[in-house]
Amino acid sequence: MALLHLSSSAAIRPSPLPCAAKHTIASAPFSRVSSSSGSSSFLVSTNARKTKKNGSAFTVRSSIDTVVPAVGQVTEVNKDTFWPIVEAAGDKTVVLDMYTQWCGPCKVMAPKFLELSQKYSDVIFLKLDCNQENRPLAKELGIRVVPTFKILKDNKVVKEVTGAKFDDLVLAIDTIRSS
Repeated sequence: MALLHLSSSAAIRPSPLPCAAKHTIASAPFSRVSSSSGSSSFLVSTNARKTKKNGSAFTVRSSIDTVVPAVGQVTEVNKDTFWPIVEAAGDKTVVLDMYTQWCGPCKVMAPKFLELSQKYSDVIFLKLDCNQENRPLAKELGIRVVPTFKILKDNKVVKEVTGAKFDDLVLAIDTIRSS
């Protein structure tokens, strides 16, 4: 499992998209570290906050476990895990299904989206439940209707398909993969 090591004052989202959050985002603070087992870690080069407790100084650091997407599967993400996974994808195509639990067309598209994840082994497939907890990310990504499918390449949204339009989604994925 990949780990993202952050100082307590670091922001998570290294993206050119406008951020709905009030955090300052450092430019390109990530460096990738790979182990012999093939797992990756991302280290953020920011200054850790020094805090005094009982008269002695110590450094506050935190780490966030991120979900590692698997080939042939759809990975559920949230506002905290989405951008680190997109960053880790590098130049791979990432397809994000933005849905809600109560949406009928979303439920119809879910098994078809899973089939696509099994068909395209070079594409990362993610799902984001646009609930109250993930609303800041959904707003940041400009969602207006569900289902919405965002296709990202090199950390940027390059294509969008709204509604339960399976053929349009397949065409969009094929177009981005071949570009």
